[in-house]
Amino acid sequence: MGKPANPRRVGEREALAVATTIRGSPYKLNLVARLIRGRKAEEAMTILAFSRKAMAREVRKCLKSAIANAENNHNLDVDRLVVKEASVGKSLVMKRFATRARGRSARILKPFSRLRIVVRETDGAE
Repeated sequence: MGKPANPRRVGEREALAVATTIRGSPYKLNLVARLIRGRKAEEAMTILAFSRKAMAREVRKCLKSAIANAENNHNLDVDRLVVKEASVGKSLVMKRFATRARGRSARILKPFSRLRIVVRETDGAE
């Protein structure tokens, strides 16, 4: 008797991808994630490809992974995928110190973010 199977964390006809340590603040990442929420997957990939924001590259990688998961793991039709959810959260924060004048130091915070993208297969009527 082995380990019990993990229950699905998303509904039927949905697939998800999570990027856990994206170097940058959640605020900046959310600005890019906002661009793709509710859009068709193909349209979202195009928007991210031509976005001038640096975070768009990381979001595009995660979206690509979600699409691949939908196609390979859940047998969903790639042409009918829509970005249902693109949620952003905090991850770890690296703390560093920078030297300052008169023997003092200043704290530098280097934040990381996490991104969760859920794609859903829609009906052809939409």
